[in-house]
Amino acid sequence: MRITIEAFAGEDDSCGTIARMSFDQFKGTDSYIASADLRASVNTALALERPLLIRGEPGTGKTLLAENVAAALEMELISWHIKSTTKAQDGLYVYDTVQRLHDSRFGDGNVSDIKRYIKLGPLGEALNFDGRPVLLIDEIDKADLEFPNDLLLELDRMRFHILETGEHIAAKRRPFVLITSNNEKELPDAFLRRCVFHYIEFPDGELMRQIVRVHHPDVEDKVLDQVLEIFYGVRDVPRLRKKPSTSELIDWICALRKGGVDLSSIGGGIPFLGTLLKTEQDVELIRGIKRGLA
Repeated sequence: MRITIEAFAGEDDSCGTIARMSFDQFKGTDSYIASADLRASVNTALALERPLLIRGEPGTGKTLLAENVAAALEMELISWHIKSTTKAQDGLYVYDTVQRLHDSRFGDGNVSDIKRYIKLGPLGEALNFDGRPVLLIDEIDKADLEFPNDLLLELDRMRFHILETGEHIAAKRRPFVLITSNNEKELPDAFLRRCVFHYIEFPDGELMRQIVRVHHPDVEDKVLDQVLEIFYGVRDVPRLRKKPSTSELIDWICALRKGGVDLSSIGGGIPFLGTLLKTEQDVELIRGIKRGLA
């Protein structure tokens, strides 16, 4: 059912900025199968013009979501991959003093034109963009504890000042901000309150079938049954340090097919186990279990 904010907007409505925006814009793409709950969260954040905070275990498609939202809605994607040393100011702009010093020493260009040495960061690009872009802030929990609050200030303002040139940049349209987190650090309550939140659950068997068929459309049903039985069986093993994710499953099926393995008769062992598992302890654990069952 289509729900339009306009139906609830009145003259005294404090949500006037979201009037006439519908909740049914993003429906997934041919290459990205999104659950109904995930689609609802994306469209709610789009309509409310709030950042969308996405959590979920690695391999559940958090980063890919931003790429597919941009593709589906024909929006520009601007990516900001966060590191432990990242500061909110870095996202706005940087002043390349090293390059200016180099040019002043070797006479390359007009060093009095400071604007030449100002480089917009991903957030600065998003705010300076003519249309409405998608801004991906990837793995926010890698940054220090002050980063989310500093970022929140910039996202609230939607404008910034370049001190070195006196230039003032204000967003013509609020970008759609999609933030991913692996939950390595707790995020501040003030930050969380301003976000639409969604946790991507690991796909169940039926949804996983749809995802696999996007990448391997010609896999027979009985073969897919066997593959998924082994895959979820591995994920359910206690004491597994890193459970295989969707991306590992897709790669594993590809390896099996390219290796000429009979996909319908792999129950006695797990070929190419290193495609599914990524630590020595996990590989030895699964091999030990298989030897015990032999």
